[in-house]
This record gives sequence, structure tokens and C-alpha cells, in this order.
Amino acid sequence: MPNSIPLSMIPETPTPVPVIMAALEKIAPLQGLPEEERRWLATRGTEIRAKAGEILFEEGEPADQMILILKGEVHVRRSRSGQMALFIGRSGQMTGLLPYSRMTTWGGQGYAAHDVWAIVLHKSLFPEMLEAIPSLTQRVISTLLDRVREVTRIEQQSEKLTALGKLAGNLAHELNNPSSAAQRAASGILTELQAVGDGRYRLVSLCLTPEKVLAVQDWEREVRARSLENLNREQIEVAEREDKIGAWIQQHGFQEAWQIAPELAELGVEATDLDPLLGFLKAPAIQVVLEQFASALRAEHYAQAMLSSTSRIFDLISAIKTYSYMDRAPILEVDVCAGVDATIQMLQSRMAHVTVVRQYEPDLPTISAYGSELNQVWTVLIENAIEALAKVDRSANPEQKGCLRVVCKLEADMILVEVWNDGPEIPKDLQDRIFEPFFTTKAPGQGLGLGLDNAMRIVRKHRGHLGVRSEDGLTCFRVRLPLNQLQAY
Repeated sequence: MPNSIPLSMIPETPTPVPVIMAALEKIAPLQGLPEEERRWLATRGTEIRAKAGEILFEEGEPADQMILILKGEVHVRRSRSGQMALFIGRSGQMTGLLPYSRMTTWGGQGYAAHDVWAIVLHKSLFPEMLEAIPSLTQRVISTLLDRVREVTRIEQQSEKLTALGKLAGNLAHELNNPSSAAQRAASGILTELQAVGDGRYRLVSLCLTPEKVLAVQDWEREVRARSLENLNREQIEVAEREDKIGAWIQQHGFQEAWQIAPELAELGVEATDLDPLLGFLKAPAIQVVLEQFASALRAEHYAQAMLSSTSRIFDLISAIKTYSYMDRAPILEVDVCAGVDATIQMLQSRMAHVTVVRQYEPDLPTISAYGSELNQVWTVLIENAIEALAKVDRSANPEQKGCLRVVCKLEADMILVEVWNDGPEIPKDLQDRIFEPFFTTKAPGQGLGLGLDNAMRIVRKHRGHLGVRSEDGLTCFRVRLPLNQLQAY
């Protein structure tokens, strides 16, 4: 009896052998087996019945039996993946440890999702089983190949979900700053509109003559024009102007200098620019005029900030549409440079300590390609470069930035894309292995080793070439894609 199957799952009254033989005929890999061979499995195997929720085996335990599921479902889940099923064995499947399999331990916890009826065969019976049922060798190998394809698909899906999570995180981070700025700007505009509403009555109460109103308008236009010509936003000079304007306001007995001086100084107004007001306005009127002028400047500043923020949001949305090629056919004319640049924008939040150098040859021709898949290639290569740059020890000079250089140019009848970084070199003995599936130099749990393999498959799908060169403190991944559309597929 297999060690990992609880004895409580063995029924007290075994099912008649003919019934088990009939159920074995429904196991897909065993269909067509002669009656005597099915009888061998029914009599040599151990019948088990598990209720929904019962554990059949634990993650990490030795894998020592083949399971022929006659009824129900067995779900396998990994502890690190929570309740997400890694694998589902359904009625009619041959699973568990199979002959010729290299599996030594269970990759996850197996439990009965529904009531399970199964036949299990301990690995000690495998030699006798293969001798008694010669055709089982081919059936087992076919099942193993299907299992490899399924596990690879699951792992690739997990890699894609991980990449999607990173993309969503980057996008959320990039959108957070401009959206927050736009929100603050909108709040500031509302505040200034209320201030304008209050100040409107104060202006009306001054009963200014048309000549004085015209003089105020002319003064504001002259101040704006003269100040913008010599605008200097160096913080030290802005602070000096603010101090002088504040002193001028206090000197003439006005109040609320802290609400007026900063905006005028930011615009580039000098204290001497305020002197002409003394020629045609009294002190109370000057106070109101300056307050309204400062309020208008603040509102303009908020509006400009909102325009800038919403423009950034629009650029990000355009970038994600370019990146994902939403609402487009899978095969289309692709601007490679635009795809690379959109990918850089999507990953911008992770480049705080990276200097990005773009070297795009102008007027590069488009190529017929799967745009969204090519962008997966750029994502893998640029993410790898960012991660390599993060490994550099910059404790001696924290301000020093790593360099990410991206090159797009024409080379003969191909478009060449190069992604350079000055991070740690890739050891020469690993350079030929990094494109192997499931090979990774990252710490356990940080990567499945499918990124570069997936990139290689996409490039080959486009009849291109992907290679790497790492020496002299620089690492470069090169992607060559053919221009000739007839040769692309």
C-alpha cells in the first residue's frame, strides 16, 4: 500500500473487479486495453475512495504512486500560491507518478475537490506492470508529454500574470502623481473662484472711475509683459523678490502680504513695478487690486498644473494603447521605435536611478508584425536591464545613476534594436544558457526563467534573431527583425 494514501480511504467492501474494469475503460490513456490487461490493473491496484476535502498527499512528500481517477476531481495546490490550483486531475485521467517520470516529490498538496474514486499503483509495481501491459509504455510517454506541455503552459501563464501585475503597478504609480496634482489644482481653482467672488464686491465698493479701471488693466498688462521677458525662476532670486515685495506692501500699510508676494515674485514682478499704482490709486484700492491680481495668478498656475497633469495622463493612456495595441488586428504595420519608447514610458516609475539614453535613427520603416508580442520582448529586455542596474553597489556615490541605452537603427535589410546597460556582466558560461526555459539567475520565487525564452520564441516567430553580448562592464541584448514582409511569417 502507498505510504501517502491514508488507510481510511480504502473501502471496507471493495468494488467488484468487473465494475472497476469497466471504469478503467473510461480512462483516456487506457482506452482500447484488452480485458486481461485491465483486469491486471484492477486486481494489482489499490482502490481508494476519498470524500470532498480529504487530503490525498502533502507537498514535499515522496511521490510513490500512479493514480487512475475513475470518478471525481483531485486538485493540487502549492502553499506559496494560496488556494489557487496548480493542477487539476479529473475523472478519466492517469496522473501522479508515472513510469519514466523524474518526479520524486509531490509539487503541491493534493486534495479531493469532489468525492474521488480511484485506483492507485505503487511504483514498486511499475516493472511488472510494463511487462504485463507492453502498450502502456507508449501510453505513459504520451501522457508525460501532455503533462510537460500543460505545466509549461501554466508556468508561462504565471509569468504573464506576473508581468501584467508589474505593468499594472507601474501604470498605477505613473498615473498617481499627475492625477493627484490635477486633483490639488482643481481644489485650488475652486478656492480661488470663491476668493474672486468675495473680492468682486470689494472691487465694486471702490467705485473706481473708468479711467482708473483702464489704468489698472494697462498696469497689469505692462507688468506681465515686462516680467515675462526677464522671468527668472531660480529659487534664490524668487525668494529675494518675494522679500522685497513683502517689505513694499508693509511699508505702505497694506495687509496680507503673505497672500500677495509669493505669486508676484513667482511671475517675476519686482517691488519697483508696484510704484506706479501709487500714482492713481489710494491704499485701500491698491490692496484690493493686488489681492485680485495675485488670486488670478494663482488660478492661472493651478489651471496650468491641471493642463500639464491631464496631458501626462493622456500621454500615459496613449502609451498603454500603443504598448498593448488595443482595438487593433494582431498583425499590422508596426513602428518599432514607438513600441520601444512606449515600453520605456510604462516602466518609467522604476527608473528613478537610471539615465535613459535613446538613440533612434529617424524615418525607420515599419514592419509587419504582432505589435503586442514585440512589446513583450522590449519589456523583458528593459526590465532585465533595470534589474541589472539595481544590483550595482552605489553606496560610495548614491547620486550616481546607471545608464540604460536603447538603440534603434537600420542594418542592411533588418531593423536592429539594442538594449545596453552598465550593470554587472553576465558570466560567459551562462550567456548561452540564459535563453533556456526555466533557467534563471534570480533568487527563488523572483522569476520562473521564462522571460528570455518567451522573448526568443517571439523573435523567432518574426524570423528574427536575439542575442546577447556582455563584456568590458557593458551588457547588450540585440534584436534583429527582417523588413521583408514576405519573409516575416
